[in-house]
Amino acid sequence: MKATWNGRTIAESDDTVVVDGNHYFPADALVREHFEPSDTTSVCGWKGTASYYHVVVDGQRNDDAAWTYPDTKEAAKSIEGRVAFWKGVTVAP
Repeated sequence: MKATWNGRTIAESDDTVVVDGNHYFPADALVREHFEPSDTTSVCGWKGTASYYHVVVDGQRNDDAAWTYPDTKEAAKSIEGRVAFWKGVTVAP
């Protein structure tokens, strides 16, 4: 699977885990130059607390367009430390 935004590949892996319709990529699949940490967090009742990243490509920033669960609840261990996308990021084969 490949995640793209603004014409650039920002993550690519053949090892994604699909949960709730989202592909979660391994952290080492990210093209790190396109990610900035965000202070945003959110809480999911069964996954835990998510942390977010801004996606940055060619000087344009997509705020909070990627998220990860660094320390999941037991039911979501399969996605712990993995990264998923939204807000216009395309994920496709």
